[in-house]
Amino acid sequence: MTDLLKAFLFGLVEGVTEWLPVSSTGHMILLNEFVTMNVTDEFWNMFLVVIQFGAIMAVVLMSWKEIWPLGIYRHRKRTRIVWKREILELWVKTIVACIPAGVVGVLADDWLDEHLYNWQVVSAMLILVGIVFLVVETRRKDTEPRVTRLEDLTMKDALLIGMFQLLAAIFPGTSRSGATIIGGLIIGVSRTVAAKFTFILAIPVMAGASLLKMLKYGFHFTGMEAAILGVGMLTAFIVSLFVIRFMLGYIRKHDFKVFGWYRIVLGALVILYFALAG
Repeated sequence: MTDLLKAFLFGLVEGVTEWLPVSSTGHMILLNEFVTMNVTDEFWNMFLVVIQFGAIMAVVLMSWKEIWPLGIYRHRKRTRIVWKREILELWVKTIVACIPAGVVGVLADDWLDEHLYNWQVVSAMLILVGIVFLVVETRRKDTEPRVTRLEDLTMKDALLIGMFQLLAAIFPGTSRSGATIIGGLIIGVSRTVAAKFTFILAIPVMAGASLLKMLKYGFHFTGMEAAILGVGMLTAFIVSLFVIRFMLGYIRKHDFKVFGWYRIVLGALVILYFALAG
């Protein structure tokens, strides 16, 4: 395969797995073991994160009315711009939830890349978080959620969910969406609200992570590198539009156990593969 076709494949995987609680970064690290692009290590480390910005733009497009805080108020012949208080409050909660992972990302980004971004950590976290999903969903089976609307999330709820997101920032294979959804379920947030807040939370987290990686890389791309990044991001954006819609529809009628089992099986297969290969 050419590198552009490989970039398309990585974008496809990113677009599907970013919004399912199965770890997009983990899947791409594993895919890289089998499908490797002819790029430098520096470009690959940047690509692995920045490709997610394409997926994030899909959330921005689909959630625009829920996240844009400015509105237009018309009365008779007068028109003025007003701030939507509930959306401003949502963004404050989102920023609060981003603080733990943001601090760790800035301080330990290079160390995490060097020591934890490998198949051993990914496979272990796939299995561990999969088991946690099964346990949490089993225990809350007949429990009514405390928070059933996005606007009812408290500042404390947001911070606690942000602490769970910190696990994903440290350990690849955890899944950012998986960690935050589990956190939401544990503290009494409904599946739908946990998923929606997770999607919105991805906007500043992934935008910030992408900017950090781009600044470290230096914006010095060859023509092929720019094309690879563009193909990956565009593919992730288009695929994400469909996956987000599917995910929000799915969780209205189903729990997350299927993703827990998927993670466990995949993690076990990865360990088996590398044990036999070694």
